[in-house]
Amino acid sequence: MAETKEVWLRGALPDMPALLQPVAHALLQAREEVNALMEGVSDDLLWERPAGLASAGFHLQHLTGVLDRLHTYARGEMLSPVQLDALAQEGKPQATGTSVQELVQAFNRQVDKAVAQLRQTDEQTLTDFRGVGRAQVPSTVLGLLVHSAEHTMRHLGQLLVTVKVVQAAR
Repeated sequence: MAETKEVWLRGALPDMPALLQPVAHALLQAREEVNALMEGVSDDLLWERPAGLASAGFHLQHLTGVLDRLHTYARGEMLSPVQLDALAQEGKPQATGTSVQELVQAFNRQVDKAVAQLRQTDEQTLTDFRGVGRAQVPSTVLGLLVHSAEHTMRHLGQLLVTVKVVQAAR
């Protein structure tokens, strides 16, 4: 079987601002890894919390939600009531979209939206101020977009370990 190169080694993405290529590469890499990892994972493993840690279901919801929230702030917008409700529901098995397939599809859609937003981002705005949250904690467009990529990869790592641990316990 031929080795597949990581997304960043496949070259520049078309119509993607040069300075945002690494963010897009990281998000697309995360999407590929989430899809591969969750292939064949049964729904009954989603909400197990090994050693009291966050469940795989939480990580999948959080990956989607944070990506949405950080890109909202990068556009200079405040969170909507729908986004605030989704935040409150993260980690709850009774929340909408709680099968492995539904959660992975939601993440895939959010990555698509994020990459589309990156393509539309004017590089001249990357250092523009953006306030985060009600307290308007200072950041920039670039700071939020880069954090969306690194935060996604961080939770991907946590998801990977959680899934492997709960699978090994079976």
